[in-house]
Amino acid sequence: MNIKFLNRKIKPTDPCWCQSGLPYNECHMAIEKRLRDLARIGVETPTREMVKTREQIEGIRKSAEINIAILDYVAKNIREGISTWEIDRWVNEVTRDMGGIPAPLNYEGFPKSVCTSVNDQVCHGIPARNVILKAGDIINVDCSTIRDGYFSDSSRMFVIGETTPEKQRLVDVARECVYKGLEQVKPWNSIGDMDHAIKTHVRANGFSVVRDIGGHGCGLEFHEDPYVSYILRKGTGMVFIPGMCFTIEPMINMGTYRIYTDTTNNWTVYTDDGKPSAQWEIQVLVTATGAEVITY
Repeated sequence: MNIKFLNRKIKPTDPCWCQSGLPYNECHMAIEKRLRDLARIGVETPTREMVKTREQIEGIRKSAEINIAILDYVAKNIREGISTWEIDRWVNEVTRDMGGIPAPLNYEGFPKSVCTSVNDQVCHGIPARNVILKAGDIINVDCSTIRDGYFSDSSRMFVIGETTPEKQRLVDVARECVYKGLEQVKPWNSIGDMDHAIKTHVRANGFSVVRDIGGHGCGLEFHEDPYVSYILRKGTGMVFIPGMCFTIEPMINMGTYRIYTDTTNNWTVYTDDGKPSAQWEIQVLVTATGAEVITY
């Protein structure tokens, strides 16, 4: 049972802690009763800290406006012959021009403003002057933004010129997986339901899902609970309730799901067999009826 969620006592007619403006008995009271019942039978339930208030949601949306604008800018300008260092410069300049801060810069020592992962790089690729994009490359640009203390996070895949049919299908299937997962994000479904939908689509297309890295809560910090795993069975894992905000970002490999981290920089993750990897990331907010896509 998640004691933190249940500790604070609120009278039924008190204003709800979520700042909805409604009394507790017309807002989260019934939700929390159901969570208590689920926790007693061993279901993993969220804490209050994972539920965003109205004020916080508005702050996250404003941060997301910058995050989306940055990736739109990259989409318009990325091309053959561009270095990943130039992409980093674009991201830094657009972010700051719009009043934001690049969240990756100096995060746990990360040296750049964005992650650029090319071909067999799964994630956390470090932009560099000598990494020049070539026709046929596929690249993930992973952008994260802070605005007024609120965080947003998303990534997109870009195909440079024309690539092979196999790489193009990998990129397309990776995007489809995100939206297969999104269909399962609704109150009282679980992370395992989302995971199952993603893995089913991946396997049907002959690819694999990275098991050692997942999505995460995001909004007040860069990385928050819950951890969004891709190794769960249907019907297991934490249940969703309105106000939860997290990323969906399965990393899809053409070959094995196994990965390794570059020991020279301790950041860049590669596929173990050298085959390509693709990832799209969105940030979502659980609503009363489903989910709102905050970033894409």
